[in-house]
Amino acid sequence: MKQFKTESKKLLDLMINSIYTNREIFLRELISNASDALDKLSFESLIKKDVNVTDALAINLAFDKDARTITVSDNGIGMTKDELDKNLGTIAHSGSEQFKEENSDHQGDNIDIIGQFGVGFYSSFMIAQKVRVMSRAYGKKCAYVWESDGVHGYTVAEATDADLPESLRADSSHGTVITLFLRPSTEAEDTDQFLSEWKLRELVRHYSNYVRYPIQMMVEKSRELPKPEDAGDDYTPQYEQYQELETINSMTPIWKKRSSEVEQSDYDEFYKATFHDWENPARTVSFHAEGALSYDALLFIPSRVPFDLYSKDYEKGLALYTSNVLIQEKCADLLPDCYNFVRGVVDSPDVTLNISRETLQQNSQLKAIARRVEKKITSELEAMRDSDRPAYEQFFENFGRGLKFGIYSSYGAKADELADLLLFWSAREKKLVTLKEYAQNRSEGQEKIYYAAGTDRERLANMPVVKNALAHGYDVLLCTQDVDEFMFQVMRSYQAELLAPAAAATAAAKDASSETSEASLCDLAFTNVSAADLNLASEKEQEEAKTAGEKHKDLLDTLAKALDGKVTSVTTSASLGEAPARVATEGPVSLEMERVMEQGPEADQMPKAQRVLEVNPQHPVFQKLVEAQASKKEDKLSLYANLLYDQALLVEGLPVDDPIQFAKNVTELM
Repeated sequence: MKQFKTESKKLLDLMINSIYTNREIFLRELISNASDALDKLSFESLIKKDVNVTDALAINLAFDKDARTITVSDNGIGMTKDELDKNLGTIAHSGSEQFKEENSDHQGDNIDIIGQFGVGFYSSFMIAQKVRVMSRAYGKKCAYVWESDGVHGYTVAEATDADLPESLRADSSHGTVITLFLRPSTEAEDTDQFLSEWKLRELVRHYSNYVRYPIQMMVEKSRELPKPEDAGDDYTPQYEQYQELETINSMTPIWKKRSSEVEQSDYDEFYKATFHDWENPARTVSFHAEGALSYDALLFIPSRVPFDLYSKDYEKGLALYTSNVLIQEKCADLLPDCYNFVRGVVDSPDVTLNISRETLQQNSQLKAIARRVEKKITSELEAMRDSDRPAYEQFFENFGRGLKFGIYSSYGAKADELADLLLFWSAREKKLVTLKEYAQNRSEGQEKIYYAAGTDRERLANMPVVKNALAHGYDVLLCTQDVDEFMFQVMRSYQAELLAPAAAATAAAKDASSETSEASLCDLAFTNVSAADLNLASEKEQEEAKTAGEKHKDLLDTLAKALDGKVTSVTTSASLGEAPARVATEGPVSLEMERVMEQGPEADQMPKAQRVLEVNPQHPVFQKLVEAQASKKEDKLSLYANLLYDQALLVEGLPVDDPIQFAKNVTELM
């Protein structure tokens, strides 16, 4: 018995128990090796005149429950005795890699062979207590058998006629037959599951469905027997079981085909079958890239929200294949978080894998593919927005929150890419609009984008400050998602084109100075209509409010004192319309942001909004406050102050601090 070269026991034990995380991949590795053997023979037939392939190249799969064996065979190039010794006796020696190097003069770098590390074969020992390999090299008379238990070494000997399987008995035969003798099943390790037609088919479909050669297996089927001539009317149909050789893989992946060659119905069926959805995708994107990094990609935008999209257990990612073999079912590095809902496949022969072929070795390659994938998704969404607005609005209802969170979580880095994909409800237009559409329809001289944030669009539309903004010609975006205002905080502004008169003047000035056309753009700052420094009124109205505040400063101080720290100050404002008062905020934290943060696990540590009570000097209520101040009725002023503050909170959709006291105050006023 020969010993494995290198520290066999340690290294082999490391590979069997440490390199691979999933025992199921043994079949993927063996089928990939068989595919490589077929590729080698096919390549040899192209460059050597004396190599003539007459039989159809295929991989065969079989199992025997009684003998507890699984067999993987191919009619590929086969191996000589020396090759068995070198390829299987030297751990981490890759015959496929050597083949590519030896044929580098014949475009060896472009030979699409899967094997790289020479360790995939040893994954067999994860489930097998013994492995036997019989092989006859192409054009050789003798076949040889390699056998090992994966622990004590291996033997290589000439195979006798009695040992040879049927596929290797003819003098002209060639190929390899690998037989795995499975370990007994235990509570900790179920090997019986692999001795079933269903399980083997499932493994082939999952990992090797798109290997380019047919993977064949005898499968059990049922058929109805002919009805006997003398059978009566009460005859019950009889059936018999029989076995038939069947190709159990589909071979040609749909993503390798040009989109012009595939019907949308085929894409839809592939999507539903692969990603377990019952609805057709909203959009399908297929593209191919060639060059330093070649790959094929097939992406799907779902038409509905996955039930677990916003759960902590949701896993984003695209299925990553290399040479049609599944490497990762969900490769998270191929998708940014903002597009975590996208499903699909990327297949590249150029990505560098680690030794287990379960993860990737070079992130730079993956990042290059991911950048292209991200741009393609963005481009497709822009096309949907412009060409099919109803479909895009439905998409945004499903996944718009993720786009907004993508801007927030990237601290605004993705704002340029995602801003024009966002939709918001326009209080003036009463429909969803983009930021670009809002900017194009803004009032002349308007330098801000106004929005109102809350939980209910109908309530926001009826807020006095929103109605006042509309009355002064300013549209307001009504935002009802918890991420909206946090996103605006990191975006800060939106770059928009100058309106016609300003753009013309700027263009003339820039023509004179020969500077770039970027000057025809301006930044519109996002502004919450609940901000205390909001100036929507005319200069005359603002001046009147300022004068009233200065004249009745003692009244405002008395109201602030009555509210006892609930607000930082009480001021007059000309932006309240018909409302007597409102609660505004100073600083970066708004009332809506405070409400959202209070729902978190660390609510007591979150910053609070700095509240300001603004009163309307043009409202009859203000005159009542002036009269109470003149009469020195401090108790009544305190009652009025708290009532105004509480009703302003209710208008904002916030709870009053003390409902019982609020009810008492209303009763006392009555």
